[in-house]
Amino acid sequence: MSKSPVHSPTHAIAALSLNNDDAFGDDDDEDLSPAFTREAIRQELERHLPPALEPTWDDDADSEHNTASSTGAFFSAAGVTISPSVNGGAYGQEGEWTSPTLQSPPSGHFSRLNTSTRTEVHSDSDISPIRPGFKSLPASARKLEEERDHPYPSVIIDAPSHRVTLTSEFKPRTSDEARSSTSSPPHTEASSSASAIPAIAAAGAGVVAAVSSASAPIIAAQPQIPTSPSSSSSLPNTTSKNLLTEKPYNHKYNRSSGGPSAFEKVRSKTRPVFLPPKPRQEDDKHMADWQHMMKQSRVAAEKRRKALQDRRLVREKAIEESLHIWEREIVPDWKVVFKNPQLRKLWWRGIPTKLRASMWEKAAGNPLALSKDHFRICSSRAKRALASGVFPQDILGLIEEDVRTTLPGLHIFHHETGPLYSDLKDILYAWVVARSDEGLGYILGAARVAAMMLINLPIQNAFNVMRNLLDRHCLRSFYGGEQAKDDVEAYYRIFDTLLADGMPKIYFNFKQHQISPSAYLLDWLIPLFLNHLPFEACARVWDVLILEGDSFLFRAAIGILAVLEPRLFFPDRRELLELLQGENKPALEVAKRDGISLDGGKYEIYGVDEETLWDRIDQMEDWWKESTWTRLIQRELPDL
Repeated sequence: MSKSPVHSPTHAIAALSLNNDDAFGDDDDEDLSPAFTREAIRQELERHLPPALEPTWDDDADSEHNTASSTGAFFSAAGVTISPSVNGGAYGQEGEWTSPTLQSPPSGHFSRLNTSTRTEVHSDSDISPIRPGFKSLPASARKLEEERDHPYPSVIIDAPSHRVTLTSEFKPRTSDEARSSTSSPPHTEASSSASAIPAIAAAGAGVVAAVSSASAPIIAAQPQIPTSPSSSSSLPNTTSKNLLTEKPYNHKYNRSSGGPSAFEKVRSKTRPVFLPPKPRQEDDKHMADWQHMMKQSRVAAEKRRKALQDRRLVREKAIEESLHIWEREIVPDWKVVFKNPQLRKLWWRGIPTKLRASMWEKAAGNPLALSKDHFRICSSRAKRALASGVFPQDILGLIEEDVRTTLPGLHIFHHETGPLYSDLKDILYAWVVARSDEGLGYILGAARVAAMMLINLPIQNAFNVMRNLLDRHCLRSFYGGEQAKDDVEAYYRIFDTLLADGMPKIYFNFKQHQISPSAYLLDWLIPLFLNHLPFEACARVWDVLILEGDSFLFRAAIGILAVLEPRLFFPDRRELLELLQGENKPALEVAKRDGISLDGGKYEIYGVDEETLWDRIDQMEDWWKESTWTRLIQRELPDL
């Protein structure tokens, strides 16, 4: 086996391999450009090149013809580009030099060249150590070198100009260039091997970076070894203007706006997503059926609403026509209704609007013996407290918050344009002063009671009726705060007993979900249903409440549950509580779709109105008895 003379290399060319593992990582969208600095090249070489081996020293005379180094470092002629295969190409080819470390000077690496006549090649592949030319490569390697039209960019390290070039433009070798490269006689082992290996391939964006002469240690200049023109034919043109322009690679899928996507074409709108989609014809048929059913449902709901409206108009007309009966038989002595069932039933149908103020004032009575000047006295004390700054600031904040949310649909208590806004605040300030004598504070919800009084009565009379009404034992307990906690619990037990007697299914359903009356009854009784029922229904409830007393509070509450009964069997406790609070999301969406105002009572979204509520209350005549109420009061509140 003949040995060709080996000339000392003039320049060192390091193969730089970038990471190709994560070509589609999440960080592809970031505009990150590789930086070729002294430290970056050093770290890359140390990470990818084989470690140095212990040198072997032989005194053979043919050491200068040796083409391999026992240190694992290889060298190449100047101006030749080295390109290991991206699929695991071979190191240690003849005429190549790659420093295993940049920490030692280049002369140190050359001092380790094997001087023996024996050739030792340290390579990661099974390629023969003797490579006189391209034909000595295996068939797979030759095929890889001939058909290099992969999309990866190339990195060229030019030692004479101290320049590192990274380009994404690839210039594939033609068949003529490949033939000329293999057929041309090699000048040296280095030139023949380098001509068979094209430019290095590495993943990354097309960027051009120049490395200064101090970026990497370079071997001292030596006479340049001539190379064949074909050996550099595969190198990209480093002076091309395209190399100076970054060409970003975007692998994201951009959906066309020309129509529905493939998923939209097969997605079924009438079947859950976890089931296979229906055939398109069946899906269209079911969608048409659903739309038809929804249309019929809206038509039925509109008919039902119109029927209820007609019933309400008929009832109001009957009330107006009965005005002469009220003026002749009830107004002179309102207590006659307790003796005459017909007049009592007439009262339950609702008090005429023009007589409501006088009837409320008479039926509420004056058990507190309040004078006509009682409001003026309490209001003067409140104004003095406000002027001197001794009025509690926390109570002022509660009053402002309560007034702001009081009957927003009526707009007469608006803080800027409401004509009764100042009157409402004055009556609440006076009420707080009157309760302060008993050590009681303000309770959220009192503003709604005062507002209803102001709508129907003059401010002085409204204040007295409000005080006498809220001083009844049941409401006084709920407005009494912590002082009346035991009485409130007793009323909860009374309500539970009445609910179990009248509506056992709802009672056991609440027990199963651990929902006690405290979860909803307090919110109903404090504002006297004004938060949850329509205004007209509340006015009629108040008519009967002032006449019948505390027992009707519980009867009206059970009537509300009777209206809501079809909705009260949710399997989830949270959904059940949301419904009782008037915050059921599906019902809210339906109300918005149907154009129902959300400024009124919260239960209007469930179809609770005056007619439906009183239908349920009238149906309770079969089992409701006042004697039952009296017996329960004596059992739970014996001191009353």
